[in-house]
Amino acid sequence: MDIFLDSADLKELEQVADWGICDGVTTNPSLIAKQGQDFKEIVGQIAQKIDGPISAEVVSEDATGMLKEAEVLAELHPNIVIKLPLTPDGLKCCKILSGRGIRTNVTLCFQPLQALLAAKVGATFISPFIGRIDDLSTDGMQLIRDIRQIYTNYGFKTRILAASIRHPKHVLEAALAGADVVTAPFAVIKRLYNHPLTDQGLEKFLADWKQSGQSSIV
Repeated sequence: MDIFLDSADLKELEQVADWGICDGVTTNPSLIAKQGQDFKEIVGQIAQKIDGPISAEVVSEDATGMLKEAEVLAELHPNIVIKLPLTPDGLKCCKILSGRGIRTNVTLCFQPLQALLAAKVGATFISPFIGRIDDLSTDGMQLIRDIRQIYTNYGFKTRILAASIRHPKHVLEAALAGADVVTAPFAVIKRLYNHPLTDQGLEKFLADWKQSGQSSIV
């Protein structure tokens, strides 16, 4: 399963990239707005730091406007993936872009039939929003399982990108459910490697090494 960082913060990007675990980045208008910089400038900077798919979202609501924005975004860098809303116009735009060989990420998916439609128009990624479904006392992870079953049944190539991730358990469950990608905020990704027994074990190993009287291996 690929791990994407859901952020437009360049400091966070640099740190996760340095760990070697970041396969791509997802952004949205809200994340970009927090940075207080020009949209295209931020996207370009992200592309310089992460060698993988970078989702950049359109803001127009009609297909004509979406296509114009998509053309501008696609020119910024070869790794740009056009992020489109799961609306009739978004699906129309996705069909056109897919026909041109431009990768797409259809976002704001909340039920399996939406994912089916996105796959039929050639979406590269579908982004089910797990956390927001859980917020309504519904099982968000079941959506991942349902989409996985539909895509397997019919051989759709669209990749399932689990989004709206709130905690490490979401990441684990998405992996077990067969998601192709999970995109998570920096705070969640940092917690993926944390475990008290790892910390305790390392502390014990280092203490034993110090008692051996040796200062260095090299």
